[in-house]
Amino acid sequence: MDTKGIAIIVVFAALYAVSVIALPSISFNIYQVRLADALLPLSMIFGIPSAIGLSLGTLVANVYGGLGLIDIVGGSIANLIACALSWYISQKKGIIHRFFGTFVETMVITIIVGGYLSFIFDVPLEFGLFGILVGSIIAINILGFLLEEAIRRSFSIRT
Repeated sequence: MDTKGIAIIVVFAALYAVSVIALPSISFNIYQVRLADALLPLSMIFGIPSAIGLSLGTLVANVYGGLGLIDIVGGSIANLIACALSWYISQKKGIIHRFFGTFVETMVITIIVGGYLSFIFDVPLEFGLFGILVGSIIAINILGFLLEEAIRRSFSIRT
């Protein structure tokens, strides 16, 4: 990995961790809207280094969140898988593939995080899945997709 890749990892890790820690009341519940998850679609632009950074940022944030080892490891793995898959899907080019990439991110995070949060909070699985699904649609599919497209267009204008 080159210097640029390491810089991308560090920047995304810091952005994600700070964003989650700054908003704990909406980031660590069974029903959550992690606004930091709006950064996940940016992995379609910045690639695997951003996926690694977002995963490390999740690890740091979830240590702070205090929900335990399952959340620390599970959330980090969920974000790494989600970002890597969306990056791979977006390689086919086109806005439809990019939007599908955000859909895959939402589904991966909903299944993994919603599954273990239902266990942590001792609620039925449907509550865990629903709580994460709604928040992920807002953060990833709406805010994140708009952010990704805005950055993509601004880079296209400059180059």
